[in-house]
Amino acid sequence: MGRLVAVGLLGIALALLGERLLALRNRLKASREVESVDLPNCHLIKGIEAGSEDIDILPNGLAFFSAGLKFPGLHSFAPDKPGGILMMDLKEEKPRARELRISRGFDLASFNPHGISTFIDNDDTVYLFVVNHPEFKNTVEIFKFEEAENSLLHLKTVKHELLPSVNDITAVGPAHFYATNDHYFSDPFLKYLETYLNLHWANVVYYSPNEVKVVAEGFDSANGINISPDNKYIYVADVLAHEIHVLEKHPNMNLTQLKVLELDTLVDNLSIDPSSGDIWVGCHPNGQKLFVYDPNNPPSSEVLRIQNILSEKPTVTTVYANNGSVLQGSSVASVYDGKLLIGTLYHRALYCEL
Repeated sequence: MGRLVAVGLLGIALALLGERLLALRNRLKASREVESVDLPNCHLIKGIEAGSEDIDILPNGLAFFSAGLKFPGLHSFAPDKPGGILMMDLKEEKPRARELRISRGFDLASFNPHGISTFIDNDDTVYLFVVNHPEFKNTVEIFKFEEAENSLLHLKTVKHELLPSVNDITAVGPAHFYATNDHYFSDPFLKYLETYLNLHWANVVYYSPNEVKVVAEGFDSANGINISPDNKYIYVADVLAHEIHVLEKHPNMNLTQLKVLELDTLVDNLSIDPSSGDIWVGCHPNGQKLFVYDPNNPPSSEVLRIQNILSEKPTVTTVYANNGSVLQGSSVASVYDGKLLIGTLYHRALYCEL
């Protein structure tokens, strides 16, 4: 009788594991392939060879790139090179990417930048917020951009127990931001279990020097985050749930969910066109290819444009799609004055004239 019970429990456990594995494959869109959607005037950006995970563009056309992200289990084309912040002036006739100098005293050797966001203060000071994973830990670095010197002055490192697995950030003040935690845990094994079991424990945190609090939770894996041009709404990408959440921002900085837009792809970073309010999304059509890298069958890329997200029927357009032959693992798409920049998790970056 005891053996029969043991066999029965083992069977139940194996069935549960099989169901979770099948569910994870579905969340990763492991069988999905994309049909190419080409843009006529594009070229790869020289100097970006090992990822440009996030991009943020200032109103004057200066674009910041987060380059060289490394993570356990994630492929890298430059595993021994530290990450950096690159800049491109989109008002130049032939823009090129340049790496910004960072002030002395900052640990460049362990710099591992992820999501980024800019904030312009009332006195026109430009702050750059960078999610950093030094030695695979989690911090937020705050820099002052010094345009005349093409450099970044490091001001502050933010660490907090409510920021255990930071992915992306949107700045709302000189030392204030919303950030996504893509996992509840910081330990790699517990992160894997959390993802495998589909616990929906990821969240969004508001940080200020005086207050830190969870303002939204229940996400599968909260990823990209951004704010509407009128500062009324926060947009959050839930990458493994294939969703974009629209949340209303209140005066006390709390958030209330208004709606969820369901998509058929893994949504990564969100960029906002300040003139139209359109959301541009870097997407992963097949997440399994992203994490199980095969140079003969590389991860594909996809860029979506979402118009009128607050309406009952937002317009979703596939602007670009590639099977990995040109661009692998698109993570962000940002527009400025008829120009489109597409960044990737660990590959190249693309510049297009729309």
